[in-house]
Amino acid sequence: MNHPQFSHHRWLRSGHAQTIAGWAWPRRALLPPAEDRRFIVAPGVQVLCRIHWNEGAAPHSRLTLLLVHGLEGSSESGYIHGTAAQALAAGMNVVRMNLRTCGGTEHLSSTMYHSGLSEDLATVAARLAEDERTGQIAIAGFSLGGNQALKLAGEWGDAFPPYVCAVAAISPAMDLAASCDLLHAPSNRIYEWRFLRSLKKRAAARLSADRLTAIGAIGSMREFDDQVTAPAFGFAGAADYYARASASPLLSRIRVPTLVIYSVDDPFICLLDSTRRDLQANPNITTVECRHGGHCGFVGPRGRRWAEERVVEFASQRY
Repeated sequence: MNHPQFSHHRWLRSGHAQTIAGWAWPRRALLPPAEDRRFIVAPGVQVLCRIHWNEGAAPHSRLTLLLVHGLEGSSESGYIHGTAAQALAAGMNVVRMNLRTCGGTEHLSSTMYHSGLSEDLATVAARLAEDERTGQIAIAGFSLGGNQALKLAGEWGDAFPPYVCAVAAISPAMDLAASCDLLHAPSNRIYEWRFLRSLKKRAAARLSADRLTAIGAIGSMREFDDQVTAPAFGFAGAADYYARASASPLLSRIRVPTLVIYSVDDPFICLLDSTRRDLQANPNITTVECRHGGHCGFVGPRGRRWAEERVVEFASQRY
């Protein structure tokens, strides 16, 4: 499949400009009312999905696009809304999934989320497949959600379920350790500070008073993952968490048709050379490396969201 080359907006050449514009540039995406549905993904844990059914179609006649957001995003993130609107216009059903505690769902889960919780995504897809309106499912993830989608595809290997026809990942954080180090670079501290402030607030509701004092002094994402994420989920520390939660070691196992889009000027997502080689070596993965685009930006002329268009195009051609 040949993808049109990404042409950046003339005012948005740098990775930082693309990243910020992808978040701040106003969108015209208007979504119809959604059906809210909760899925039990683990004992004491529910996730909320917002579902848009394309009514009037015969059972199994439509494709369902399952969208997964990134770090400290939600089903209301701009790129989720934008992709959903395009998918609905293309005749698909759309499911906007919130990761654990995201999108105002703190009360639904006894734990927070992390980058490697691909089993939540698998459970939601399986439950959706039980509904006759769903038909085939394409999964698309952004950033952290992209890592989860790719990790799940690799875990499935040859045994990926017949109801899944495609996977797509935009700016996927699949080399977690390297990306975490890049996020801590001086030029990226504003991004790291923003993530940390939000994560600390989310974690505060689940920590004792003495732990709250400790996390107040945390100054990097690696420290947060070492002191909060890793112990909460049974990892030996941040390094162990990054190694076991990253999708990159599983890329060679992916058999479902998969699209990966990333930019070399992404400010804080780093793909190792070995990961690039594994992407290129797998014939089931279509890899689109862009010179520009930033992190989940890809804002083109007239504010068009190029990567979101490619996701919908890829999914519809695999159905």
